[in-house]
Amino acid sequence: FTFTGFNQAQDKKKISKLDDLPRYTYATDIKASELLVSENEFISLSKEVRKDIQNTLNEYEIEDKTTLKGYYATLRNLDLLEGNLESAMEYIQKILLLQEKPSDKLMSGIIDLSLIEALQNNESGDEEITRDLFNKNLKDRVNALPWAVVQDDVEHLKGNYEILSKNVLVGIIQTQIDPSVEKAKNISGDAAARIIGFRKFIEFIIPIKEDAVEILGSYIEANKVEKEDIWKNRDVDLSEATDLSNVMVGIWDSGVDVDVFKNQVFINSNEKVDDIDNDNNGFVDDVYGIAFSLEEDYTTRLLYPMTEKDLENYSNMTMQIKGLMDLQAAINSPEATELKKKMSTMNPDDMKPFLEELALFAMYVHGTHVAGIAINNNPYAEVLVARITFDHHAIPAPPTVEVAEKAANNYMETVKYFQANNVRVVNMSWGWTLKEIEGMLEANGIGKDAEERSKLTRKIFDIYKDGLYNAIKSAPEILFITAAGNSDNDVTFDEVIPSFFDLPNLITVGAVDQAGEETGFTSFGESVDVHANGFEVDSYLPGGNKIEMSGTSMASPNVVKLAAKLLAPDNSLTTNDLIKLIVDGADKSEDGRITLINPKQSVELLKVGKK
Repeated sequence: FTFTGFNQAQDKKKISKLDDLPRYTYATDIKASELLVSENEFISLSKEVRKDIQNTLNEYEIEDKTTLKGYYATLRNLDLLEGNLESAMEYIQKILLLQEKPSDKLMSGIIDLSLIEALQNNESGDEEITRDLFNKNLKDRVNALPWAVVQDDVEHLKGNYEILSKNVLVGIIQTQIDPSVEKAKNISGDAAARIIGFRKFIEFIIPIKEDAVEILGSYIEANKVEKEDIWKNRDVDLSEATDLSNVMVGIWDSGVDVDVFKNQVFINSNEKVDDIDNDNNGFVDDVYGIAFSLEEDYTTRLLYPMTEKDLENYSNMTMQIKGLMDLQAAINSPEATELKKKMSTMNPDDMKPFLEELALFAMYVHGTHVAGIAINNNPYAEVLVARITFDHHAIPAPPTVEVAEKAANNYMETVKYFQANNVRVVNMSWGWTLKEIEGMLEANGIGKDAEERSKLTRKIFDIYKDGLYNAIKSAPEILFITAAGNSDNDVTFDEVIPSFFDLPNLITVGAVDQAGEETGFTSFGESVDVHANGFEVDSYLPGGNKIEMSGTSMASPNVVKLAAKLLAPDNSLTTNDLIKLIVDGADKSEDGRITLINPKQSVELLKVGKK
């Protein structure tokens, strides 16, 4: 193995954003999936990765806690793999000190700590003794946890462990990393960290996985009291209200099945479906909205076009998604049982079609699910569809300057369309990150080294960023509401667009659960304005069935729903008025991390202001 580093500094350089960090690549002649289970090659990679991380920590001043936790986690994994138990324990403690979310402060490292202590206290090296000690350690730790704080994360951990296996992990590497390594003959630092993490899981966690699942399951059963759902008492229902104004809501997403919402859909009365631009607005057949393809070309299909085979598998995929959600909520449903059975028999080669099916399904249903949340209990809200398209393939189409420029133009055209049709509030449960663009280039083997790829990434990303920023800024009369993201990261440090934009007509939303407690997945940072329910939110799928889904994608339309319910009784409200009512009506958590929307309080503030 050889490595290429760049952006090194003689003196400690302060890191203010993700792009300032050095990148590393590691040359290899074997597949990443082979490297995962190899001996000598893996050891060589490990040495180089450790050296580069330690050099980065020594040479750069890094304040971003997510980045530090990532580096420490890789060093912890390396120490555990190499038998440096004391050092591994030190990194676990360093990570623990960086945790900010209440559940993370209690759950961080709980499996690794229990295992390391078992290894340290077993001088004989007997595997059964280690297992018994691990079980005792984990039981003691888990049983001491406050259920009300850790419930979601304990259930999620158990669900993940139930579906992860060596074959699944090897299959993920085969699917997501092997193709880029084959083209570039090198591995990025991020990919190397994933391989190291998977290797640690295979060697140390899989042997005790079933014990951990049993212990977590027993704890769940002993404490199975559902959290109080605070949202039912906070919601505002306009179903029986009269004499209110209609509110046009833009659903800028992956597409919407307009037939699901029937009388609550925007209709362009000057257009009809005949392959002609009847109203001369530049868009053919835009009866219910507009759409753009993956290549950023205009299309009349407001819902992603599925093949006949895809549609035949739609019902099956719905059940698999439900099974995955149930597993992560520790619900022993038939769908969860079937998914566990399916994944337990998977070979590595099965992962690529499985992951691509999941991604395709997610894109197909996403916009419809979001729309259902945004207009729930508000017959005065109307959905205007603006479809964008994302790639569901394991190896996505490579980002290009040309496509980015087309996207930037389409962003502006979409916002102009919103303006022309009196849209007052827009939901954006999507975004781009610099790392995402860089990863897509890497997956396609583009760039002779990390430095060249980094420069191209910045060029392409800035086109998306500037185009989206300028489009939103151009419509100050429209309130844009966006999801923070599900990567448990700082949206400003990682440059998540549009989440980190500072604009007077944009709100960024983080996710909490049914009890108003911060989810483990939600992203955060100074740009996150408010929080809403993003945990197991019930809404529609294309075709009209319903399912619960989680994510900041579900939290964002809950704020859109509130904005629309404020506009229905008073459509004279400005963007500034809306933001003030939403934020002033929200409840601040004791630690200041959460600004929890309270629709009833916001509506009361509106009533008081009108008196």
